[in-house]
Amino acid sequence: MMEGWGWMSGFGWIFMILFWALLILGAAALARWVFPSGDSAGSRDRRPLEIRKERHARGEITGDQYAQLRRDVES
Repeated sequence: MMEGWGWMSGFGWIFMILFWALLILGAAALARWVFPSGDSAGSRDRRPLEIRKERHARGEITGDQYAQLRRDVES
């Protein structure tokens, strides 16, 4: 009755589904590694003014320095 199924006669179909799922997930992981999205790129994609606001909030730059940097960015 199931002579033509070969290795798929038992639980082989589960392994076939796992194989294709792993292949697709592997391709997706490779694509994310080769072409990273903007979210994972870090601070280089943030707007310059946001970075200066954070630096000012942490106390890395003074209010005068922040004002000067803001003028530089906006001009």
